[in-house]
Amino acid sequence: MTKIVSVTSLFLFMFCKILRAIMTKLHYFAYGSNLHPLRLKERASSAEVLGVVEVKAAQLTFAKRGTDQSGKCSFLRTSNLENVVHGVIYELDACDKKPLDHAESLGFGYNQQSLNLVLHGTTYMPFTYVADRQYVDHSLVPYQWYKQFVILGAQFHAMPDAYVAWLASIVAIPDPDPQRNAENLARLDRMKEFSRPRKHV
Repeated sequence: MTKIVSVTSLFLFMFCKILRAIMTKLHYFAYGSNLHPLRLKERASSAEVLGVVEVKAAQLTFAKRGTDQSGKCSFLRTSNLENVVHGVIYELDACDKKPLDHAESLGFGYNQQSLNLVLHGTTYMPFTYVADRQYVDHSLVPYQWYKQFVILGAQFHAMPDAYVAWLASIVAIPDPDPQRNAENLARLDRMKEFSRPRKHV
C-alpha cells in the first residue's frame, strides 16, 4: 500500500512539474514593493527574475492611495529622458496572475498597463500596475515598512547607488496599526534573510 501511495505521489509531482513547464508564461514589470523576489513570491509563487531594466522618461512616485490610506508606488510619464524608473522583469505562470491582481487591487486603485522593454537584446511586453488618476494624491507618504520593501528590492537587484539613495531620502511615517506594522516588520526580516549570502559548508 505504501509503495502504491509513493508511486502515485511521484506521478502527481511529475505531472504537476510538466504541467507548469507547458503552462502559458507571462512577464511582469515590478518597480515598487514587489521588486524583492521573496515579496513577489508570496503573491505569485512561480515568479522568476529575468533581469533589471529601465523605463525612461518616467518618474517613480509614492502617491497612489493604498487601502490603508498611505502612499504606494506608481510612476508618471515625463518628457525628460533623464527621468528613469528602475525595475525588474519577472516571468510567472499565468495561473499566478489572478492572485497578483487581487493583491494589487487591480481595478480598485491600480490599472494594468503593458510596456515595451528590451532586456539582453530581447524585446518583452510585460504587464505592470499603474495608479488610477482618481487614486493619486501627492500629499501622501508611505509607511516606513513599505519604503523599506522598495529599498531592499532595489538593493537586492544591485540598482544604482544614486537611485537607492534617492529612495532612502523619501519621507516615510510609522504605521499606526500595531498588528499590520508587526506583520510587515517580520516580512522585512524574512526579506533580509533571503538576501543574505549563504555560507558554503
